[in-house]
Amino acid sequence: MIKILEYDKTCASEIFSRGADPVDVSETVQEIIKNVKENKDNALRYYAEKFDGVKLDNLEVTSAEIEEAYTLLDSELIKTIEKAEKNISFFHTHQKREGFSIKKENGVILGQKISAIEKVGIYVPGGTASYPSTVLMDAVPAKIAGCGEIIMVTPPMKNGKINPAILVAAKTAGVDRIFKISGAQAIAGLAYGTESVPKVDKIVGPGNIFVAEAKRQVFGIVAIDVIAGPSEILIVADKTANAKYVACDLLSQAEHDKRASAVLVTNSMSLAKEVQIEIELQLKNLSRENIARVSINENGKIIVAKDIKSAIEISNLVAPEHLELCIDNPFDYLNEIKHAGSIFLGKNCPEALGDYFAGPNHTLPTNGTARFFSPLSVDDFIKKSQYIYYTLDALKLECREVERLANVEGLTAHAKSAVIRMEK
Repeated sequence: MIKILEYDKTCASEIFSRGADPVDVSETVQEIIKNVKENKDNALRYYAEKFDGVKLDNLEVTSAEIEEAYTLLDSELIKTIEKAEKNISFFHTHQKREGFSIKKENGVILGQKISAIEKVGIYVPGGTASYPSTVLMDAVPAKIAGCGEIIMVTPPMKNGKINPAILVAAKTAGVDRIFKISGAQAIAGLAYGTESVPKVDKIVGPGNIFVAEAKRQVFGIVAIDVIAGPSEILIVADKTANAKYVACDLLSQAEHDKRASAVLVTNSMSLAKEVQIEIELQLKNLSRENIARVSINENGKIIVAKDIKSAIEISNLVAPEHLELCIDNPFDYLNEIKHAGSIFLGKNCPEALGDYFAGPNHTLPTNGTARFFSPLSVDDFIKKSQYIYYTLDALKLECREVERLANVEGLTAHAKSAVIRMEK
């Protein structure tokens, strides 16, 4: 049963704990990366058979397989995927930024240009599960940014194929190539390239502990997005909130993973007790009851604070991945939120709405990293270059300033490179 903690009577370590630390898989991942780097496609096929239980002659998904996916999927689901893609595109289009050019006196021009990252790889979890929403969330902003090529990797099913919903989502989002590879080996394939898999410049997307560790280890060879941990939700609710809704929203994250974190912060002990009872009732009807129950019992908590202001202060200390404000007039408190991945305002905005359909991204910072990381966005798929233009007259005016700073740092060639242009 989820525990109820009174904030003023509980030690901080219990309030802000996020569960046990994950096991260390760094050596295993290092070995996998080394094997893929050296043996390329042969290593990928070996791991496909070892971990996914399939023998693959061809690692890449064919156009025929994508066409077949459309015949296997319910037409209404295809329409829903297309509608979700439009919502995600609409939101992310507003994130596009422009470069700038500044003209100063004496013909000086300073500026910044925006360029898309040329090749990006997106990792989409799969195999026993299907996450078409992750395909859309990762690929759509890359497409809007103008990336030259989007390479997707995802685990195959036991029949050696990819779930049709994932393939339809990839086609809808504009993914260029898809490979049937999973885990740390997929990340290694994207980072170093193989005979089949192109080397990319950046890798994004969530995955299990092996994927997260692999991304950590290849960082520097390629760029990465955030290293995602278990899913999190924190709900701030007052006494007017519906206990059934709150319990269901907490369970929506608990069913993700045994290590997921579901937290309610409220100023109402009566609501806390109602939600505690309601969670137990709803758990019995979940398809993933075993996973959700472990998450709730080990990592879930209800924190009773003295008021909503205190509840929001607690939330800012936690810096949750998902934050729901199940209170009246939520916009009154929006500016008080300092740290959160995605904020869901009001009592009619379940976290699942953001996961699937509304438009904002669901690839979010976890484990308190919302204090300094942001949701995946178009910004993750661009890079900036700056430029400078000086006329000779402009250089003459500032040449001695450059020389003075260069000399104080002991870099005489730097100083000379400016001064020499003043010589006849």
